[in-house]
Amino acid sequence: MQAREQVEIEAGKGIVGDRHHGTRHRHVTVQSRESLDEAAAVFGQVVPSHLTRRNITVSHGVVPRDPGALLRVGDVLLEAVRIAAPCKLLDDTIGDGAQEALRRRAGTVFRVLEGGSIAVGDEVRSG
Repeated sequence: MQAREQVEIEAGKGIVGDRHHGTRHRHVTVQSRESLDEAAAVFGQVVPSHLTRRNITVSHGVVPRDPGALLRVGDVLLEAVRIAAPCKLLDDTIGDGAQEALRRRAGTVFRVLEGGSIAVGDEVRSG
């Protein structure tokens, strides 16, 4: 994982340069800092955004989870596919118990309906 100030997103493909670019449905994963803070309260220590293996972290609000829900980040329109399940690697990178603390708080997998660029500070809103 590498932090970026801006990324290019292709409709139907995902983030240019990402390992999931071009896969059928797993184009972009989005998580909320608020949800990570809730996980931290359960976990007992900070859950760093960059260690969760998600593509985008929004600073506030709840990321939609229901399949078909729409989310616009900057120019990019995303459609929720499913909840992003936390993997067991999180216990290795963050600490024992991180996977469980992130259950139901690990964000959402989206497909890209409209591409464009996303930059730090872009507005996030429902479809």
